[in-house]
Amino acid sequence: MAPLAASARIISCLPGPPGPLLPPSMLSTLLLRHRLAAPTRSPLRLAAAAAMSSSSSSSAHGGPGKPNRLAAEHSPYLLQHAHNPVDWYPWGDEAFEKARKMDVPIFLSIGYSTCHWCHVMEVESFENEEVAKILNDWFVSIKVDREERPDVDKVYMTYVSALYGGGGWPLSVFLSPNLKPLMGGTYFPPDDKYGRPGFKTVLRRVKEAWETKRDALEQAGNVVIEQLRDALSAKATSQDVPNDVAVVYVDTCVEKLASNYDPKFGGFGSAPKFPRPVEDCIMLYKFRKHMEARRESEGQNILKMVTHTLQCMARGGVHDHVGGGFHRYSVDECWHVPHFEKMLYDQGQIANVYLDTFLITGDECYSSVARDILDYLRRDMIGEEGEIFSAEDADSSEYEGAPRKKEGSFYVWTSKEIEDTLGEDAELFKNHYYVKSSGNCDLSGMSDPHNEFSGKNVLIERKPGSLVASKSGKSVDEYSQILGDCRQKLFDVRSKRPRPHLDDKVIVSWNGLAISAFARASQILKSGSIGTRFYFPVTGCHPIEYLQVAEKAATFIKQKLYDASSKRLHHSYRNGPAKAPGFLDDYAFLINGLLDIYEYGGKTEWLLWAVQLQVIQDQLFLDRQGGGYFNTPGEDPSVLLRVKEDYDGAEPSGNSMAAINLIRLSSIFDAAKSEGYKRNVEHLLAVFETRLRELGIALPLMCCAADMLSVPSRKQVVLVGDKGSTEFQDMVAATFSSYDPNRTVIQIDPRNTEEMGFWESNNANIAQMARSSPPEKLVVAHVCQDFKCSPPVTSPGALRELLNKTVATAGSSV
Repeated sequence: MAPLAASARIISCLPGPPGPLLPPSMLSTLLLRHRLAAPTRSPLRLAAAAAMSSSSSSSAHGGPGKPNRLAAEHSPYLLQHAHNPVDWYPWGDEAFEKARKMDVPIFLSIGYSTCHWCHVMEVESFENEEVAKILNDWFVSIKVDREERPDVDKVYMTYVSALYGGGGWPLSVFLSPNLKPLMGGTYFPPDDKYGRPGFKTVLRRVKEAWETKRDALEQAGNVVIEQLRDALSAKATSQDVPNDVAVVYVDTCVEKLASNYDPKFGGFGSAPKFPRPVEDCIMLYKFRKHMEARRESEGQNILKMVTHTLQCMARGGVHDHVGGGFHRYSVDECWHVPHFEKMLYDQGQIANVYLDTFLITGDECYSSVARDILDYLRRDMIGEEGEIFSAEDADSSEYEGAPRKKEGSFYVWTSKEIEDTLGEDAELFKNHYYVKSSGNCDLSGMSDPHNEFSGKNVLIERKPGSLVASKSGKSVDEYSQILGDCRQKLFDVRSKRPRPHLDDKVIVSWNGLAISAFARASQILKSGSIGTRFYFPVTGCHPIEYLQVAEKAATFIKQKLYDASSKRLHHSYRNGPAKAPGFLDDYAFLINGLLDIYEYGGKTEWLLWAVQLQVIQDQLFLDRQGGGYFNTPGEDPSVLLRVKEDYDGAEPSGNSMAAINLIRLSSIFDAAKSEGYKRNVEHLLAVFETRLRELGIALPLMCCAADMLSVPSRKQVVLVGDKGSTEFQDMVAATFSSYDPNRTVIQIDPRNTEEMGFWESNNANIAQMARSSPPEKLVVAHVCQDFKCSPPVTSPGALRELLNKTVATAGSSV
């Protein structure tokens, strides 16, 4: 929902309290529908050109004023507000105690450092002396980084979404001194305009309501929190989910997505268009199921939706053609003009979808995009110790010393800049990327409604490069090389521009998503053709380098964000671990990444750590009576809601990822452990059965998990031999040369006594396979499914044939 629209809803409630909520079951479903229907970030560039034009550079680095309490914090977002005249407090007892002592409401402002509208509200209101005086006199003001404290954000974002029909950042909520919400909204302009009250008016009305209707407000806040607690901590009395409904969940979700498919521009919905990789995941999952059942026509129809979507995304302006990686979303339906921030969680997930699609089609345009994303992360988003940073801002200065920042300044081009940089190749490049002297943000009425990018160009490929190359009379290689050289030159020029703010906070969950992509790429990309040429910004490195990135990032987390004595994770790191503990997403996403490092890299140490983290995850978050996982440990009394998250949105839900992790673990270990993992998944799915049945489109990854659990026996590929040998590595690459989400890969070297000891203790059958393999063979592969194993094979070709024999070939004709 757009910020002004969301904020307008609060005004209708002032000065009275919010109305009653719906019954818990209806409320939880409604919250899911809200998330599905309205992205929680504002996608619209509203009529706020004046606000944007006044957005000064101080919004990213803190202005010249006297520092406040936030100057002692580590969060980049809090530090951005460290010189505001507002008397900010970080979230904590000092602020709560002051509010109780003064008996005044709390103004809670939540955002993140690369949030465009957070910058706007800072400049307009939080740097305004008049606004600051009102806040300082009448409220206790608390600033929270939603990426550092997602638990706090979840409470109040849920409240605003439930009562006002949508949310977004900046999130603006008024609380009683006991932290119960009173009223809320998102972005507020500073002054009354367009018939809407401004922030100063809102503050005065909240003060008046607190003084005249306090009892009603506080009572309503208590009721709301209790109703939300009931709605968002669902329990299941039965642990049984009928196996036959899993297929229904997947089918219903896929049918709903297909009904929302845009056949012209791809994607599952209309503008604004957000990459939501979990949608592609379930579509590819269903494609595989169709092919296994020999329903090739149905499978190809689904695959065409995914491939067309990925092609349109890759050609669109939402893809950074010059530097690699993807922006957060496009404001139009054709993936052209983006909201320019780049988020780590997008990069990891999108790379994995392109990797899977490459496996299915064999088309190297998808593997190239995956490399493009991962190479962008390696170049711009990874620290010296391997840690992967969080985000890059949408806003930047047009030139050094500019008095303000503008969205997209770092990324857009004038026609003259391109001509001056590229010389004789400029015309070819301009034709290819639809560059015009008047600017090219004219493909949709939603692309640039307020002419912010007049005369500027957001690079977009309107036709495939191979088609344009043939019309130019050049070979595809020659044409691609020219474009790559041009992108390199533009990259060099762009590198001299003021860069967008980098949020160098390290978040465990987001690192887990990226670790997964790097680990998987290390083997999947070996399926590419020998002699493939790469063009800037793709580096063309050997795929094994990506595994090294994954391991280094995991090592950083283990050394800096993991307490070996308590075996607990911290949530984030910047100049030291943050105060917040690890949350469910941190454990679940990291476990997923560690399982991928193990399966694709073969080192048992990562599998062992994943198992240890799963034990701690169960101790901290598992509802053993009611089923499913809470998102927080429940140890912080200032966090009023303990939610069981079930929405697979821009990021998967922790419960969906946890379910898949447990299924994967159950296929690795012996019967005793395996059954324990499966029981937890069954109980988890029972908790969310109603939502899976009624609104599966909101839970696509959990739908996949339900189907995975219903498969009688997950396919096991056990590779035994000398892990250091070329023959063994060739066999590993063969194992991962096809797409199969219901496959587990175990690598074991029988000469390694530590490894053998691990398997003796955890799965004697695997240990026996290793002991019985012919010692003269450098590698032997066992493929097991449906409780039986095929005769062992010793060559990559034989293994590929064995793995693919039940699946019709998808081909590359899509």
